[in-house]
Amino acid sequence: MDNDGVNQKRRRVLGVMTAAVGGAGAVGVVVPFIGSWNPSARAKAAGAPVTVDIGKIEPGGMVTAEWRGKPVFVLRRTEEALGNLPKLVEKLKDPQSEASKQPTYVDASNRAIKDEYVVLLGLCTHLGCSPKLRADVGAADLGGAEWLGGFFCPCHGSKFDLAGRVYSGAPATTNLEVPPYRYVSDNVIVIGEDQETA
Repeated sequence: MDNDGVNQKRRRVLGVMTAAVGGAGAVGVVVPFIGSWNPSARAKAAGAPVTVDIGKIEPGGMVTAEWRGKPVFVLRRTEEALGNLPKLVEKLKDPQSEASKQPTYVDASNRAIKDEYVVLLGLCTHLGCSPKLRADVGAADLGGAEWLGGFFCPCHGSKFDLAGRVYSGAPATTNLEVPPYRYVSDNVIVIGEDQETA
């Protein structure tokens, strides 16, 4: 075999090897680059729906879940608490929740799909502090005999009833937000997904 034949064979082998290494390198660069366009696992988790078991909440009890990095209160109201809600209408800024954020499938007064359980975004609509549940009826520091239980924001004194409706005279301008949620069963809800309506 002459030198020209050997050199051509080497060139072809080297050309194929160079193309293979270059192709592998290109794939090695392109795959992570395209992958960087996808949201991170943390970002996905921050906006992902959250499942909450409500079957273990005692009457008058509350659990706090996290959805999109924000607290969500799930409160199981007693029959007495539900009976007190209509008594507060005259003391509230928006008793029918006409100016407040909530899905259309929740009852405007009770602010829930099922009266017993209310689901509220746990951020005051004034400046975003987290209100505290104050279920102690008649608390002297919250209005005495007029206080029938609810949420109190310690930052600037906004008060909300057990449906998340804001009292008149409070710095907060609207009721606590009701996030989208749906029932999977009688004991399980998913926060972040809308309830199907018939």
